[in-house]
Amino acid sequence: MSTRKMNRRRFCKTSLGTAMALGIPGYLAGCRKNESGLPPSEGITAQAAAVTGDNLDAMPRDAIDALGGMHTIVDKGDTVFIKPNFVTIPWANSNNCFHAGECTKPEIILAVAEECLKAGAGEVIVGEGSHLSSFDWNHAVTLDGSRDLVRESLRLSSKYSGRISLACLEADSPSWIDIPSDTPLNKIAISSLVANADKVISIPVAKTHSWAQLTLASKNYIGITPLSRYAQLVDNTWWNRGTFDHSSPETIAQVYLDIEKSIRTDLSVIDFSIGIEGDGPTRSNGGTTLNMKDRLGTWAVLASKDIMAADATAARIMNHDVNSIKQLSMGFHMGLGEVREASIEILGEKLDNLRVNWKNARLKG
Repeated sequence: MSTRKMNRRRFCKTSLGTAMALGIPGYLAGCRKNESGLPPSEGITAQAAAVTGDNLDAMPRDAIDALGGMHTIVDKGDTVFIKPNFVTIPWANSNNCFHAGECTKPEIILAVAEECLKAGAGEVIVGEGSHLSSFDWNHAVTLDGSRDLVRESLRLSSKYSGRISLACLEADSPSWIDIPSDTPLNKIAISSLVANADKVISIPVAKTHSWAQLTLASKNYIGITPLSRYAQLVDNTWWNRGTFDHSSPETIAQVYLDIEKSIRTDLSVIDFSIGIEGDGPTRSNGGTTLNMKDRLGTWAVLASKDIMAADATAARIMNHDVNSIKQLSMGFHMGLGEVREASIEILGEKLDNLRVNWKNARLKG
């Protein structure tokens, strides 16, 4: 058993009890962290790699190579958990969710998973909670229709010593592990597949969000919590995980930032091919598909080992004011990563050459 896995288990078992025993008023402490002012930069403390093009298989590999290669992240024998944003995949056979910009492109997921196998990972778990207890992974098809996650996972598993497995978290999680939270809930349950993984990778698609402002690498982790505990069942669909307070960007951010504080993401890869602008995160919510080729003339992929640097750089590409995005200032003050532009070295494309107009969401909290 790896040291990383033992540490995660120990943390999940002990940290919550310690916090509760001390009687820490977590939610009030969380509110004190919500200031937007950031201290001056003290030099480069994080890197993000940006790659442009139209090959979604090659681009994430190039971005990871720019950061030193997957072997600097994944060790031989590691269990790696990959979390895409597959919010509407249960209806992928009819809603065109990948072309619509609602879901992470399978091309990127497969490329990152293969790089993990090349680095020696023993198992790569691609897992998502979404809005139904289970869904058909065969509908996770690449934009050109030539490949799907099921067949490609089997092919790659036969090619390397490690294997890729696909997990509908509500149905396939062996257990749910409580982590401490600075919300009135005091604790949040997450899938044991994530908590017990040696390495964790977040692969969202860039979207605006009507409750969270933006949904990027950190917001992605709402989907590793159990539907049965936090969501409402409406018309046979689990919806919105409404047990979590969505009344403001700060209150919902506290949930997923608390999750990040426990799991500590090892790599974030953000899909800037086709996303959502306006009142996202889906078109049914009022969002509009945004194809980066229409705004930038090319697609892009952004990667960083620092999750907050990834999200802050993504926000700048989307032409949003980082100081106005609550999750970013909160994450910085929680010590989760770097958000100051002067402290983030951009490898590959220059940031100013990536910025596009990206319509904000109107907040509904």
